[in-house]
Amino acid sequence: MGERIDTLFDPSDVTWTRVSPQLVKVRLLTWTLTMLLPVVAAIVALVLWTAWWTALIVAVLVGVFVWVAVVIRRQVPAMGYAEREEDLLIRSGILFRSLTVVPYGRMQLVDVEAGPFDRKFGIAKVTLHTASMATSADVPGLEPDEAARLRDRLASRGESRLAGL
Repeated sequence: MGERIDTLFDPSDVTWTRVSPQLVKVRLLTWTLTMLLPVVAAIVALVLWTAWWTALIVAVLVGVFVWVAVVIRRQVPAMGYAEREEDLLIRSGILFRSLTVVPYGRMQLVDVEAGPFDRKFGIAKVTLHTASMATSADVPGLEPDEAARLRDRLASRGESRLAGL
């Protein structure tokens, strides 16, 4: 039964392109900066009030920080995309797996963006917006040349599929 589920998220006829390992660094840096203030505040509280509950708060925050850091290191290598004849596949997740299929004919807009940390580590994100306003799909962690190639290819494929409607 498990093998049939695995083929649902990893079709055998698809060659996946993985995202850049630099995405791990960007996500770890972002996570560290996010957790910095709560951890420092908890440590200050521990110094000011040497109660058992302040030590528990510090321990929980550090535990959560370490857990998410481990998850990030495992999640990023599981991410990837594949271009097929009629659609783009995007996969992610290990525990909670996801496979998004975006038909080229449904694409309305293709964005490329890179935040400050992305630029520092030389990666970008391609976002596909479909005909449904509420639907979009992201391919994060692409090197700039690959992001530009994918943007141009998707825009071209989307335009040619729309012209046929």
